[in-house]
Amino acid sequence: MELNWQLLPWQATVWQSKKRFKVLACGRRTGKSNLAIKLTLAKALEAPEGSAVVYVAPTLGQARQIAWDALLDQGRDIIKSAHVNQLDITLVTGRKIHIRSAENPDTLRGLKLYFAVLDEAAFIKDDSTWTKIIRPALSDLEGEALFVSSPDGRNWFYDLYNSALKGEDEDWIAFHFTTKDNPTIAPKEIEAAKKTLSTLVFKQEFEASFAVSGQELFKEEWIKTGPEPKHGAYYIAVDLAGFEDVAKNASASKKRLDETAIAVVKVSDEDGVWWVKEIQHGRWDIKETASKILSVMKEYQPTAIGIERGSLKNAVLPFLSDLMRKYNTFSHIHDLTHGNKKKTDRIVWALQGRFEHGRIVLNEDGDFEDFKEQLLLFPTAGVHDDLPDALSYIDQLCVTSYQTDYEEDDWEPIDALSGY
Repeated sequence: MELNWQLLPWQATVWQSKKRFKVLACGRRTGKSNLAIKLTLAKALEAPEGSAVVYVAPTLGQARQIAWDALLDQGRDIIKSAHVNQLDITLVTGRKIHIRSAENPDTLRGLKLYFAVLDEAAFIKDDSTWTKIIRPALSDLEGEALFVSSPDGRNWFYDLYNSALKGEDEDWIAFHFTTKDNPTIAPKEIEAAKKTLSTLVFKQEFEASFAVSGQELFKEEWIKTGPEPKHGAYYIAVDLAGFEDVAKNASASKKRLDETAIAVVKVSDEDGVWWVKEIQHGRWDIKETASKILSVMKEYQPTAIGIERGSLKNAVLPFLSDLMRKYNTFSHIHDLTHGNKKKTDRIVWALQGRFEHGRIVLNEDGDFEDFKEQLLLFPTAGVHDDLPDALSYIDQLCVTSYQTDYEEDDWEPIDALSGY
């Protein structure tokens, strides 16, 4: 049995890929759902006896709107029956296509799946529908899956796309297509949209960009790099975030966990400028975390080191104390606190003015790509802010004068007796 379909060039590229799991980040009107419909029908035809194919959308309304009519139309020559209430389609071969929503994923339990589509995957709440239900159901037949979506910020779909893009698993492949890749969309229509939509919306919806904007609290032109100042003192701030080696369990949900960050800053004696030597970050077990803190203490011999107060500090301190005694390296550990401020207010207060006026300089030989991304996107839901948060704590460790320099003869005490 044959289906004579004409595919767009980019659709043919995806169709011909032999990879088991395909992740597609596509712009609006690219033709991504059309490809998903065609693949759903084709895979259902070749599915072994006793197996099924499933199409999943974020909501039941979207499943009906996007898939139901399209499947009935494009598969009319091979469809035997369709149950609109159950959203089930039976082909002439006896194989079934189930249309479901991620709102009620339990309806997918018990199925032996040959192929699965997760359409508009970025708008599905989390990866549990995939990891807990669909992925195990594909195991018996080593079935395939297609993830298609326009981006919606930094969420589990973003992690999935990046993982596939890096080639971390040979079964996975990532594709990126924009609205321009659909030759049926007139270029003048795309240009018209570009003129009327905001830059952010156009990039996300038409260019399938994962770049999301924060509130522009920090600007890229404020970020400066430079050499280490000759004179100054080191300060170290530690923002703890739990103890676990994510590399040993590198699922998408694990990768989205907060990280511990250790900011190492040299404050210039001449002008009080912060020179950021490095910001180490990662999610380590408790012993490795203590070891990393001790390592920077030994290397930089800071004037002050601070750790965020709380249960995590209480947990790591015994291990750190043992290491300090073992290696005869000692430093007074200061409590870092939120100061009854929200995180956004705390970071803005400590960093915004300093960056704007060039009073924070990054090590010109350091790698700060992760820090820059977090800073420029701050505060954005789904984007980490551990590195800016750690750097902001330096404000509690060093006292910087904000007064204008003056000559000694230019001032007089308000109160002659107290000298104030």
